[in-house]
Amino acid sequence: MSRAEMDALGWDVCDIILVTGDAYIDHPSFGMALIGRALEAQGFRVGIIAQPDWTSAEPFRALGRPALFFGVTAGNMDSMINRYTADRKIRSDDAYTPHAEAGKRPDRAVTVYAQRAREAYPDANIVIGSIEASLRRIAHYDYWSDKVRRSVLPDSKADLLIFGSAERAVIDLAHRLAAGEAIENIRDLRGTAFMVKRGWKPAEDWVEQDSTDLDRPGRIDPHPDPYAMEPQQTASAPNADGSMPVRIVPAAERVAARKAQRAKTVIRLPAFEQVKDDAVLYAHTSRVFHLESNPGNARALVQGHGDRDVWLNPPPVPLTTEEMDWVFDQPYARAPHPIYGDAHIPAWEMIRFSINIMRGCFGGCTFCSITEHEGRIIQSRSHESILKEIEEIRDKIPEFRGHITDLGGPTANMYRMACKDPKIESSCRRLSCVYPGICENLNTDHTSLIELYRKARRIPGVKKITIGSGLRYDLAVRSPEYVKELVTHHVSGLLKIAPEHTEENTLSKMMKPGIGTYDKFKRLFDKFSNEAGKKQHLVPYFIAAHPGSTDEDMLNLALWLKANDFRPDQVQTFTPTPLAMATAMYHTRRNPLRKVSRDSEIVETARSGVQRKLHKALLRYHDPAGHELIRDYLHSIGRDDLIGNGPHHLVPRAAPARLQRGANKPRAGSDFVHAITPNSRPKSAAGNKPGAPRPVAARPAAGAAKPRTAPRKPGRPR
Repeated sequence: MSRAEMDALGWDVCDIILVTGDAYIDHPSFGMALIGRALEAQGFRVGIIAQPDWTSAEPFRALGRPALFFGVTAGNMDSMINRYTADRKIRSDDAYTPHAEAGKRPDRAVTVYAQRAREAYPDANIVIGSIEASLRRIAHYDYWSDKVRRSVLPDSKADLLIFGSAERAVIDLAHRLAAGEAIENIRDLRGTAFMVKRGWKPAEDWVEQDSTDLDRPGRIDPHPDPYAMEPQQTASAPNADGSMPVRIVPAAERVAARKAQRAKTVIRLPAFEQVKDDAVLYAHTSRVFHLESNPGNARALVQGHGDRDVWLNPPPVPLTTEEMDWVFDQPYARAPHPIYGDAHIPAWEMIRFSINIMRGCFGGCTFCSITEHEGRIIQSRSHESILKEIEEIRDKIPEFRGHITDLGGPTANMYRMACKDPKIESSCRRLSCVYPGICENLNTDHTSLIELYRKARRIPGVKKITIGSGLRYDLAVRSPEYVKELVTHHVSGLLKIAPEHTEENTLSKMMKPGIGTYDKFKRLFDKFSNEAGKKQHLVPYFIAAHPGSTDEDMLNLALWLKANDFRPDQVQTFTPTPLAMATAMYHTRRNPLRKVSRDSEIVETARSGVQRKLHKALLRYHDPAGHELIRDYLHSIGRDDLIGNGPHHLVPRAAPARLQRGANKPRAGSDFVHAITPNSRPKSAAGNKPGAPRPVAARPAAGAAKPRTAPRKPGRPR
């Protein structure tokens, strides 16, 4: 990180200099550490420039010109999400910065850093990557400017963009550059994108196909069945009577031919100039982009930007277990760089005793960016590698007191889950393996994860292991043995799960299971907690103002929360992130989960500030700051029966004006992170069992049972 360190190592130059918007922490939960250690293990000299002052090019000259390339990232988080709340307000802190100091990175940090690196050394190779670059590799809707922006490639002036998990691509790139190959000639690396002249192709035999022919915004064209046994004519000589012989082409031969053809086919997406002004074409582009995301069958994509094209090679092939082990087995210091001293870095303190056991997520939730970045195929480490890391934490970190805070990843319980048939997996075009139901070809066996938990608990010096990653409960209910193991040994009072909503209308736009699955999991959770003699609670997460969520949907969710005695403290308001399918819904009011056409389904979305605040207030129905807004809404729809001071009312009546002086103002808080404090063991809502109809926002029938509420005990948290 400094010239002095280079001198101590005897380096005259760095081969690669990595630039990041985060403080440098040498821990495998941080992208810079993963890439830096992987390159180091390949023999390259790696420098780190962390959180540079972007107001001039001078900080980018601190380590000199890299012999091979600058690798530029915004850090572990997208810089715009890191800096702004869902209401577009600047955050007052930054968890990835010493002392949580805000303002240490610019907006759209990848673009700014790349431009400064180019200014510092105009002839240096510039490579951009990490989640910010991944989510901006094609034209995308930008929530913070409320417009469609072009790919980050032309704005950053980078030579190459590496998207997704980058270890394999960045190592191959480094070796090829070191061998003297010019970066402008490296065009065959999977998981990379670059700018080329309009109409460029890798070779003459490549074929370009228009995306509107593939997935025409209008009439539905069925995809051909590669396993169909239809007879096919060959170019054989005709029979004596002039007829052509017919040969049944074996399925394997036809599949191989189609794969060879797909491997040399590029899909042309509508150009930036088209999608920026046409909502239907934007939604269509989002749909095609996601359908071409399986590494087993994805084709290259190209999108015009002016007189040039952005070319995207197919996604990277997932790492094998052996490769994952190699990446995570590098000699990480598991600590911030010594330059920071004893500085408080919240993100580091949160994960310092946690262990990442897998990557990827096949859930396909439309609001989440994991799929666009890490992919749907789960990449898991071996038991041996994970257990070795636990022992290293025990032996190398003096502050360790025996508590491992997580064995997880994007999802806690997808470890080693995969399609039962690799051939089916490589040809699948489903957007989710678990929606609308769990695919019959998905292996949902939790046995290996249960064994891992048990082995980890037996390590000397380990007193407790809790699971901090979110749990996919629709998978967990398939294995009561796993739920019992988890609840008995690995829950520290509260367990995070994410129903996100209760109403099918909204859940269908999220690609999330119905609330009946949550009820089933809760029964198992309560049963095994009681058997273990533990008082434990679920912490369900919910999203306000998600595309497709109507005011009525949010009211029904608030009534469900009230009936179950949940009082959300901090709630998550939907934030449109680049490339996510829910973002396409938010921007276009179309549903890319289905065929998109000019007259297709309109997705109603809370876009105005007032409506988004109403949805958030309904989630926090108990907070006086939102009561006036809720009362106005209930008055407007004729639901005054929900206004009053009784236990069955949602909000109280307005206090007389003389008592309103000094009334509570909206409390400052994060819209991105949220928690729910249960005041008592949640009770099932009437009519809320699996298969039962959800409560609707209509006046209750006369004599209808009121939601049961227990009197609050003094001192209980509210």
